[in-house]
Amino acid sequence: MDSSATAKPAQRDAYLKRSLGTLSRRIRESRVLLVGAGGIGCELLKNLLLTGFGEIHIIDLDTIDLSNLNRQFLFRHEHIKKPKALVAKEVAGKFRPDAKLEAYHANVKDIQFNVDWFKTFDIVFNALDNLDARRHVNRMCLAADVPLVESGTTGFNGQVQVIKKNRTECYDCNPKEVPKTFPVCTIRSTPSQPIHCIVWAKSYLLPELFGTSETDSDEDGFDHSEDAENAEEIENLRREAQALKTIRESIGSEDFAQKVFDKVFKGDIERLQGMEDMWKTRKPPTALDYQTVQKDASSVDVTVSQNDQKVWTTEEDLVVFKDSLDRLSKRMKMLQLEKNGDIEPVITFDKDDVDTLDFVAASANLRSVVFGIETKSKFDIKQMAGNIIPAIATTNAMTAGLCVLQAFKVLKDDYNQAKMVFLERSGVRAINTDSLRPPNPYCAMCSVAQGRVFVDIEHATLNDLVEDIVQGKLDYGEEFSINTDAGMIYDPDLEDNLPKKLKDLGVASESLLTVIDEKDDEPFVNVELMVVEKARPTPEDKAVSLAEDINIPKKPRQQAPPEEHLSNGTAVNGGTAKRKRDAEEADLDGEPDAKRLAKQNGESNQPIVLDDPESGAIVIDDD
Repeated sequence: MDSSATAKPAQRDAYLKRSLGTLSRRIRESRVLLVGAGGIGCELLKNLLLTGFGEIHIIDLDTIDLSNLNRQFLFRHEHIKKPKALVAKEVAGKFRPDAKLEAYHANVKDIQFNVDWFKTFDIVFNALDNLDARRHVNRMCLAADVPLVESGTTGFNGQVQVIKKNRTECYDCNPKEVPKTFPVCTIRSTPSQPIHCIVWAKSYLLPELFGTSETDSDEDGFDHSEDAENAEEIENLRREAQALKTIRESIGSEDFAQKVFDKVFKGDIERLQGMEDMWKTRKPPTALDYQTVQKDASSVDVTVSQNDQKVWTTEEDLVVFKDSLDRLSKRMKMLQLEKNGDIEPVITFDKDDVDTLDFVAASANLRSVVFGIETKSKFDIKQMAGNIIPAIATTNAMTAGLCVLQAFKVLKDDYNQAKMVFLERSGVRAINTDSLRPPNPYCAMCSVAQGRVFVDIEHATLNDLVEDIVQGKLDYGEEFSINTDAGMIYDPDLEDNLPKKLKDLGVASESLLTVIDEKDDEPFVNVELMVVEKARPTPEDKAVSLAEDINIPKKPRQQAPPEEHLSNGTAVNGGTAKRKRDAEEADLDGEPDAKRLAKQNGESNQPIVLDDPESGAIVIDDD
């Protein structure tokens, strides 16, 4: 533990005032939000308290796991399964009892954490481990005009970035690279590695049963290019998806697990066995019989799923498969009862969600048995499916310290001196910096117009929004679309939604509606409208109205990029090599973008899959 943690508060404050001068008062009066209480979050919370920050709010949805204890120093064995945010508040509060700490065991995307709530903070720190949540906090900070200190680590590498609306580029100003994909024919017909079976369970079977069918999506981890090798198998995949859709209708029935098992581990496998040409140079798969495996599994205790270090037997895999299917089925039934509007509920994979992790682990292992592939422990599968590589506690500590140093510049409104900071193991220097760049004028997140719209949630229709606001007040023509976080609700070819009430389209208080101008000639920038619920209007009022006028500029004309070519594997522009900001995309706590691992000498800097035959370590890029 830091020795300063044991110093008397008055003595520590004297040291801080001597070091920071008048800034110490600003620090003490600041209201801070820390999103994430994991590897960086624990270190950062300690640093913020010992630096004298007077009020800190902590949000984290996760609970403490045994694997966290080697680097998240606020937690002990007795804290396992308890909420990270609540335990962090309790333990870290002892460092500085006079500080005000508030903890929320919740999702930062919950409606209670709206733009007005974000506006109450002087600075926000991101210590997150996934792309979606980072983008959400980035968006909320831009809407609230609150400075954000973004951070992440991956192994020995780390990154800290200051984000301020209209002054620096935001998290989404630079596009994220496309994750590694796998050909459909490999995933669906000829898997040869555990990762192939894990991707199948995570990105195909789970969504087909409890999510949105991904067979027509370009974002499912499959390569859907219609080439000769894939075309036939893609069509087979779609037929199988239709069969699974029929089985899905029996969710909750006693024979649901057997129907799924017989379909994917017997029927589909027998079809593959019939393709004799496919097995001329490789061993054919072996179909599993449900009754046979079930007979041998009768003595297996369902608690075997709690042993994540053990490589389960086939019979144990079946028990976990059935039990996780039952848990997920009950969750889906509950979600369907609670659903709001026409949007169907879905269950998606989360490495920290025990139900989905158990299902993916058991399903992947059963498929591995079918194809004669080595099965893995639940712990190993969690690593592969969640893109985890070993985290370095020292990197987390250094990154957290750099976050506080950058926060000093933010509180002094000295953005000219704030930096993008990189921790890099290679090279002469361990810490490198780069100047903060101005906002990307083409960024769909920060180069947008924003406003609020008053909505009578119970009675307003999409047509009210289109005619009275988008066309009537914002002067849009016919070519535009309207999107929510759940997807598109209007475009010129989606007029069937016009008479529907906004609430039935998933619009609620605090929802963000994005209006996108689709015309080719001088389109408007995107407009984000925050929904503010109002009481039922009088007959003179309209169901939807603007809270204030919005100035919507035109999108800047996109200039053609300068000619580029490759020299020794490095992109060159006008004779000057571009600096690769590899750590910029790093995820927190050992959950990186895999592109960091690409070698720089002559190799593509694209997301990759590493399969080390000696260590067995596999890293996949899958935000």
